[in-house]
Amino acid sequence: MRTLLDIDGLTIGFGAGEPVVRDVSFTVGAGETVALVGESGSGKTLTCRSVLRILPEAAQLREGTISYAGKDGTVDLLSLSERKMRSIRGDRISMIFQEPMRSLSPLHRLGHQVAEVLRLHRSIGPTEAKRRVLEKFEKVGFVDPARAYASYPFEMSGGMRQRAMIAMAMIAQPEVMIADEPTTALDVTTQAQVLGLMRDLQAETGMAMILVTHDLGVVANMAQKVVVMNKGRVMERGTAEQVLGSPAHGYTEKLFAAAPKIPNVAEPPRISTNTGDDVILDLRDITKSFTMRAGGWRKPTVITACRDVNLKVLRGKTLAVVGESGSGKTTCARVALGAEKPDPGGEVLFHPSTDATPLPVHAMTNAQRLQFQRQAQMVFQDPYSSLSPRMRVMEALCEPMQIHQIGNPAERREKAAAMLEWVGLNPNMLQRYPHAFSGGQRQRLSIARALTLDPRLLICDEPTSALDVSVQDQILTLLEEIRDRADLSYLFISHDLAVVARIADEVAVMRAGVIVEQAPPAQLFHNPRHPYTKALIAAQPKPDISRPIDLALVARGAGSPTTWPEMFRFDGPDAPALRTLEPGHMVRCHA
Repeated sequence: MRTLLDIDGLTIGFGAGEPVVRDVSFTVGAGETVALVGESGSGKTLTCRSVLRILPEAAQLREGTISYAGKDGTVDLLSLSERKMRSIRGDRISMIFQEPMRSLSPLHRLGHQVAEVLRLHRSIGPTEAKRRVLEKFEKVGFVDPARAYASYPFEMSGGMRQRAMIAMAMIAQPEVMIADEPTTALDVTTQAQVLGLMRDLQAETGMAMILVTHDLGVVANMAQKVVVMNKGRVMERGTAEQVLGSPAHGYTEKLFAAAPKIPNVAEPPRISTNTGDDVILDLRDITKSFTMRAGGWRKPTVITACRDVNLKVLRGKTLAVVGESGSGKTTCARVALGAEKPDPGGEVLFHPSTDATPLPVHAMTNAQRLQFQRQAQMVFQDPYSSLSPRMRVMEALCEPMQIHQIGNPAERREKAAAMLEWVGLNPNMLQRYPHAFSGGQRQRLSIARALTLDPRLLICDEPTSALDVSVQDQILTLLEEIRDRADLSYLFISHDLAVVARIADEVAVMRAGVIVEQAPPAQLFHNPRHPYTKALIAAQPKPDISRPIDLALVARGAGSPTTWPEMFRFDGPDAPALRTLEPGHMVRCHA
């Protein structure tokens, strides 16, 4: 196998401090996938960015070489001129970044940004470039490629933006692709399809891939070699069979132990006798439509994000909403918080306490709304866009308390430091800015900010999607402890059924804007009835190379609702009703 990329003795530091990446070495062959695995802050992203020479200005490449054996011969990327490097960057070697909101221009349409790669490196005209982009958009899972082409990044969900980033990196068919958590923001069904697409592209072009991930299931399905990193050093290196089958280092074993898993439920669970009377949040008949401008004289398009949603969050319990990007999960969360107004006929009721009169979230007085905002907080999916880049961590954490006039400055600073410790960060980080943290650390900052007001209801929009498995385990443990100690209630949005299986008391599965199945986790995993639920379970990657993802089963359930079996099939708004097939278990199906 021809070696395309050879990283030897790479050492990176900042200022006069100790190196943050020390003596990292590995090779990547043509058609081969090497997985870099480790916790946030272990140096994986810095190692990958050094290949493209897009490190922060303060970073120092102290030692090492990076040799690239491309079509024009072997060159040392670290000593190449910037002019020659520009011809390689984005063309021969491309990168999928972890945070699409940071990497995509908010001023340009998605299609134009992806087409720019072809115009710069292939000298292709606008018409042909658009045709290729639309074709790639369809392959990475956009239901309506033309609409995605004309949309701005802020008009798309986090998962949709990540798909556009994947299309941008793959459009020029590079020789080496660096994928930094490429499927973190994607639901598991789309993740399975995108991983399959990457494998197909490798088979067609012989492309080499460096895959940065914290998901050992993804590693098992994609990688031939694995490099485990911790605190800037290589802890373990070998073939996927060796590392996954028989990990030799204690740190690797720790990563395996922390990975969430879908439980194997052999027996039907006992049906709960909880009547569900103590409700803290009640969504009734929620439908939300958006009008999209078409431009020119064309008629605006009406998009229905969610339809006929009925959900109850019980006090002290966790209701999880699971589904793919664009299924309407986040829209439901925004409606629940009052950030979006539902279509006529729907309402959201918030119960401050068991005996209190429910408050209509969309018809509150200013005083009621201020009190509601203190009791109901949200953890957003994209920490980079939810944290101000101009505010230090101290200011970001103290701001909610200042708005609600809680405590004096000294007490606020003390509470901010305590919140950082709760989410596993050091209080001496309070004077840093968000850009100084890794993606997983920024997500922890978002969780800390939401907890500063001691809320009663927490709406978590993919709160662990950017976290490595060990930190994800810590955050889930933290959320469970806070829920039990403070009687906190969660509306938990996720695309990861393994996470949901651990934390949820009730699961609602959404697809195409409607809830297709709802049940307690054990009941759902013991007897999934809907084809989309079955696809979600089948698409969950397992850290076992002998159990690859069944892409055929995933495709059947994740396809259009018009292709489902007759009992579940529907077209457009003509969805069948949610029916109770067994106590506590509802499925959207025809009678």
